[in-house]
Amino acid sequence: MIFLIDHNLKGHALVLFGAIASQGWLDIVPIRFVTFLEMELSNDSDDRVVWRLAQENQMILLTANRSMKGKDSLEQVMREENTSGSLPVITISNADRLLNDSEYRGRCVESLVEIVLDIDSYRGARRIFIP
Repeated sequence: MIFLIDHNLKGHALVLFGAIASQGWLDIVPIRFVTFLEMELSNDSDDRVVWRLAQENQMILLTANRSMKGKDSLEQVMREENTSGSLPVITISNADRLLNDSEYRGRCVESLVEIVLDIDSYRGARRIFIP
């Protein structure tokens, strides 16, 4: 599974990916994180562009704070374009806590891995908050 990491979560993603690796999940589940730069997205890309790129490339968007209001907000895009086959957006409920609380980080890893292992059950769900 490939995760598109929101531009403001690069450091968080390193910590999260490190936790996934240290718990041995990469031996069981192929998980890859890609950045906006790798996908040639600018940091100020609107949510519609980001969501469509993620869906077209079968990636799960991992975010913490995408917009909830406006015609191109993530919420509006999902309402208009989400289908039963769409991959969900995963939102880290408390990004700062992910960095500072190992127990919370562990719960985030568990949630993330559970989603990947049973991805077909989560298709069409729009947004999932973890942990």
